[in-house]
Amino acid sequence: MKILILNGPNLNLLGQREPEIYGRQSFETFFEALQLEFPGVTLHYFQSNHEGELIDKLHEAGFSYAGIVLNPGGLAHTSVALADAVSAIETPVVEVHISNIYAREPFRHHSYLSASCVGCIAGLGIKGYELAVEYLLS
Repeated sequence: MKILILNGPNLNLLGQREPEIYGRQSFETFFEALQLEFPGVTLHYFQSNHEGELIDKLHEAGFSYAGIVLNPGGLAHTSVALADAVSAIETPVVEVHISNIYAREPFRHHSYLSASCVGCIAGLGIKGYELAVEYLLS
């Protein structure tokens, strides 16, 4: 079983960027631990700061993977094109946000992607990725 974890803009800076919001652990370190936690699952990870690359990756994985965990970053609040890409694929997508987007600036309270995703996990830190994988496996 293959699951893709897809991170959007600025998430390459986890562990460095605003650690009071996003924590001090790099995603690469977290991903290594996540792989150990789910030894029977092939986890793939991709991060890009470019909307088109994220769309391309959704198209690539969206018909052959068992699930996708997507943290679109700020694109959640602006990208109709990314939402359309999620709608266009067959693979179930769980939207994840490290911070509680509903406790932040008002523009972050709406995600264009949520309606096309099977679920959304927000505000539980990087633990949200683990919970999303567990959901996709259930």
